Amino acid sequence: MSRVLAIDFGKKRTGIAVTDDFRMIASGLTTVATPELLPFLKDYFSKENVEIVIFGEPKRMNNEPSEITPLIEKFIEKFTAAFPTMKVERMDERFTSKMAFQTMIDSGLKKKQRQNKALVDEIAATIILQDYLGKK
Repeated sequence: MSRVLAIDFGKKRTGIAVTDDFRMIASGLTTVATPELLPFLKDYFSKENVEIVIFGEPKRMNNEPSEITPLIEKFIEKFTAAFPTMKVERMDERFTSKMAFQTMIDSGLKKKQRQNKALVDEIAATIILQDYLGKK
């Protein structure tokens, strides 16, 4: 089978999560500096069989797009130009960063460890991916 990869896109950093080959388990993969995201994905896709990429879709409480939405859409255009056969889907990512932070607290991470924003982004991507799997 193939994997599903989720992206929690940010201005500075982007969290990435991926499933196992059977699409049963979502796991955090890494956090990448956003300017390095496309080269990272090219390398990753050359090594792993990924069929679907899920991009988080940030929305405000009133269901309007957030201020980062135009940046995400611009990146998705670059992504689809670079990977025209890759299936792209969007998932609502409201509250994923807050949920990620709460997950860190619940798992017993110390305050210093919870200040690691890269880890928050990676966990948020994992939550996006888990939500996607739950809806399938």
